[in-house]
Amino acid sequence: MGIREDMPLLARHEGVWDGTYTYFNAQNEKIDEHASRLLCRFPDQGDIPYHQTNHYTWADGKTEIREFPAEYRDKRVWWDNDLIKGWAAEVPLDEYNRTVMLYWQRQGDPSLYLYEQIQISDDGQNRCRTWHWIRNGLLETRTAIQEVFVTKDWRSIDAEMGAVPA
Repeated sequence: MGIREDMPLLARHEGVWDGTYTYFNAQNEKIDEHASRLLCRFPDQGDIPYHQTNHYTWADGKTEIREFPAEYRDKRVWWDNDLIKGWAAEVPLDEYNRTVMLYWQRQGDPSLYLYEQIQISDDGQNRCRTWHWIRNGLLETRTAIQEVFVTKDWRSIDAEMGAVPA
């Protein structure tokens, strides 16, 4: 069996998502916010069974793109790149099949780790995500993410966003 069959809930996330990331410090003060467009891909070919690209845009015009190609084994997606090392897994205790959990650490900073919970709506049109950044056992930051589904056709959006204007 492959990733889609083993992780049908994660497969529901395939496509393009637009949203907003809002960051709060441990005192619950907003410290950052930016728009996002995520491309969640299950490529048909190649060695990478899951690949996510995150496009971030801040109000001041700053932009950032992060690539997250992943491996798949043991019913988990695994990342190990220059930025993070960790995994994602479906939560079988959720009888409603809405919850995916992630754990990762920033490379080069063993005192900081993060847990993420992703909830997808029953109709697959919305999702909310919460990150808890923990340093030395204490909450440092929370990230709240609200997203709306744009399209399942990540291939055309990928081509459009990667195209260089003439």
